[in-house]
Amino acid sequence: MATIVFTQQLARFLPVPQLATDATTLRSALDNVFAANSRLRGYVLDDQGRLRDNVVIFIDGRRTRERVRLDDPLRPDSTIHILQALSGG
Repeated sequence: MATIVFTQQLARFLPVPQLATDATTLRSALDNVFAANSRLRGYVLDDQGRLRDNVVIFIDGRRTRERVRLDDPLRPDSTIHILQALSGG
């Protein structure tokens, strides 16, 4: 099963456990996560269902570029890291 790991910055606002999913695309994996914890959705996606500008997702160490469809394929052993981009100086 693919593993989803959330940044610890989100832990300040709500529980973000590491999760396992049998989804075959990033969108399906996210839908599974949001079904289990609907509050996470607002931190990851905007009101149009697109990846928020301040969120970055890596699948198996590669940054996803598609921010609308989120249809990146997953392997059964994929690791998905969901991070909040940091800015400032």
